[in-house]
Amino acid sequence: MADLHPRRPVHCCRCSHCQGRALDEVGRDHEAINRVVASLDERQRRLFAAVLALRQGRGGIVTVSHITGLSRTTIRRGIAELQAGVGTDSDRVRRPGSGRLAVEKKRPRR
Repeated sequence: MADLHPRRPVHCCRCSHCQGRALDEVGRDHEAINRVVASLDERQRRLFAAVLALRQGRGGIVTVSHITGLSRTTIRRGIAELQAGVGTDSDRVRRPGSGRLAVEKKRPRR
């Protein structure tokens, strides 16, 4: 079953719809998008943001960046992954060799 607990804090959009006292329909949509984004891993966040940006059309990358708090570069990378065809054969989130070094590699034993 899917993990329903956020992996990271939920981003608070700073648009006029979200900053009003009573959230309108657009503000509720932004809040829902950010709750979903908070529960995804890195790769899923990129791809989800890319889909949203592509659906927006012109200016979609900037709009989704403001809503989600993700960088425009991250969203562009997600779009490139979608257009290249996302390989689902691997369970990896990052490419091999990415991420932090293991403690053993940082401080080798003597």
